[in-house]
Amino acid sequence: MKLSNSDLKKFSRQIIIKKIGINGQKKINNSRVLIIGMGGLGCPLLIYLANSGVKKIGIVDDDKITISNLNRQILFSEKDVGKYKVLVAKKKLKLMTNKIKLKVFKVKVNKYNIKTILKNYQIICDGTDNFKTRFLINDYCKKMKKILITAAINKFNGQLFKFDFKKNCPCFRCYMPEIPDNELNCEIEGITPPVAGMLGNLQANEVLRTILELKPNSNGNVFIFDGEQVSLRKAKIMKNNKCINKC
Repeated sequence: MKLSNSDLKKFSRQIIIKKIGINGQKKINNSRVLIIGMGGLGCPLLIYLANSGVKKIGIVDDDKITISNLNRQILFSEKDVGKYKVLVAKKKLKLMTNKIKLKVFKVKVNKYNIKTILKNYQIICDGTDNFKTRFLINDYCKKMKKILITAAINKFNGQLFKFDFKKNCPCFRCYMPEIPDNELNCEIEGITPPVAGMLGNLQANEVLRTILELKPNSNGNVFIFDGEQVSLRKAKIMKNNKCINKC
């Protein structure tokens, strides 16, 4: 697929990077990425993927915008309160770029619709806020050999995971075998807005690294960000022999 003159101009600052170039930009333009959750993670993730040239993106969320979302969900404003997140996100994104093919799923992912929603995307980005949905997405991506890039945020902290299930690697259940008795989320524990933006941007960066096949490969790793101490460390996730996905 040939890049248009407008694409050559718009993405010129990344095309001049040797590890991207014309061929890398074509890969970015032709990639298919699904974002599950249009919250504090999904908003910056969507913006940066679109502005990097990803032309085919799906977004999934059944929630409406509330006033408490606005401190970190940067696609929305006070005028959007009460509206569906995915519909507002689509409208806002069209103002940024009119060349993107954005598919909207105004639903919550469940065992009955996950196949239909995920089937046309190879890279899946999980920004959901509960373990039940995370496990469902993890298990389906593992079964269908998709690439899963997932993030989680809490207070001043965040975690980023990369699982390329086309290859031999652990899964999220190896890291977290069971749902904790006291499941915590932003509504209960709170979240600082910059941490949400940081992890959403790290997700976007990992999507681009995956598309471009940059080294080193982050497959099977977790990156742990501490916003209070301003540190980022990487840890290898070990396979759990008791994992129900038989990793």
